[in-house]
Amino acid sequence: MNEYNDNDFDKTMKFNFNTDKNMKPREIIEYVYEALAEKGYEPVNQIIGYILSGDPTYITSHNNARSIIIKLERDELLEAMLREYLKLDDR
Repeated sequence: MNEYNDNDFDKTMKFNFNTDKNMKPREIIEYVYEALAEKGYEPVNQIIGYILSGDPTYITSHNNARSIIIKLERDELLEAMLREYLKLDDR
């Protein structure tokens, strides 16, 4: 049974992606890492390239990873990584 009416296609459909602006920096990094790995890239190198250059083309558009990573400033990503590395709590 079709759950859509023929009239539904006259309206703009909203695609609700499972990721949103409420993702924590760690979640974003992990998500992007997985998307890069799925596409066969070396995720660490690609993420470092993005952070150093600011060029979003270092990040694949696979699974909307590029759009997700640019929601955070690069310094926020670095801060999250440093906090995790040093095992600092959120202050």
